Amino acid sequence: MASKRDWLDAGLVLLAEQGAPSVTIERLTERLGLSKGSFYHHFKGMGGYRTALLEHFEAERTTRFVERAEAAEGDRLSALLDLVLAPGAGPELEIAVRAWALQDAEARAVQERVDSTRVAYLTEISGDADLAQALYLVVVGAGQVVPPLPGRQLKNALELVLGRKK
Repeated sequence: MASKRDWLDAGLVLLAEQGAPSVTIERLTERLGLSKGSFYHHFKGMGGYRTALLEHFEAERTTRFVERAEAAEGDRLSALLDLVLAPGAGPELEIAVRAWALQDAEARAVQERVDSTRVAYLTEISGDADLAQALYLVVVGAGQVVPPLPGRQLKNALELVLGRKK
C-alpha cells in the first residue's frame, strides 16, 4: 500500500505536468497503480487531498528549502540559490500552483503565505528587503516567461541583481 506521502508526491508531479484540474482520484490511482480504497485510506475525499497537497507543496518547496539553507555551511543565501537552481527544481510546479491560485481561494491563500515566507526569509538572510524582493521577482518571473528561463540564465540574472556580475 502506498503511503500518504506517495499520494502527495504523485499529486505534485501530476500538478506540475498537467495542472490542478488533472489532479483527480482516477489519474492518481492510475499513476500509482492502486485502488481508490488506498486513496480513501489516507484522505476523506478530494477536498481533503487538495488541502494536504497544498500543505505538501509548501513543506517541500518552502519549509524544506529554508531548513536546508539554514543547515548549510557558510552563506545561507548561496545555499538557498543552489537549491532553487538545482536540477529538477524547474518552474513547472510553481507555475501550476500559481495558476491554481488564480482559480481557487485555498490555493491563493497558500500561495500568498508561501510568497510572504520566502520573501521574509530572503530579507532575513540578505539583510535587505528591496534586494530580497528583487531576487524573488527574478525567480518568479524567470519561470513565467515562455519558454521559462533556463537555469544558467536564471543564475546569471540573480548574480547580476546581487552585484556579483557586471
